[in-house]
Amino acid sequence: MKNSATGVEDAKVLETQSEVVSKEVEALSLVKTYVGWSSGVALIPVPMADLVGISLTQLRMVQKLSELYKIPFNENLAKNIIGSLVGSLAPMLAAAPAASLLKLIPVIGTVVGSVTLPIVTGASTYALGKVFIQHFESGGTFLDMDPSTVAAYFKEQYSSKVQAKQGNAS
Repeated sequence: MKNSATGVEDAKVLETQSEVVSKEVEALSLVKTYVGWSSGVALIPVPMADLVGISLTQLRMVQKLSELYKIPFNENLAKNIIGSLVGSLAPMLAAAPAASLLKLIPVIGTVVGSVTLPIVTGASTYALGKVFIQHFESGGTFLDMDPSTVAAYFKEQYSSKVQAKQGNAS
């Protein structure tokens, strides 16, 4: 026969696990929403204005994730972390400014930029979201996040999302 105290403890553990799963599901939903927004902003026809909009969209996503996890938002630290992570993909993300500038070339440039940039920015937004979810889930804050320790995970998430998008385009 089961001890009633143990049954209560088991119920509390299950409730806590359910809350954690629910929060992570909500966080992933939030990330997917902002992936859509950043991909949409990438379609702005004005070169470089799209990149500013994407940066603001990613910053807002991180702010919303910090609110979800009840982590005090620090805009300057968030900008630095985002910049460091995105900068760690410099060779891979070099396509973003190039795709943005391609929009200056009538017709062909607009088409190429409008196809490439949403994939690149969607993948980087997704990877950022996954990094922040992982960090916040582990109890981390903006103060103890070291971009160099999560850069490999960021690159892995970015690459998997780009490959998935390219696979869908085939």
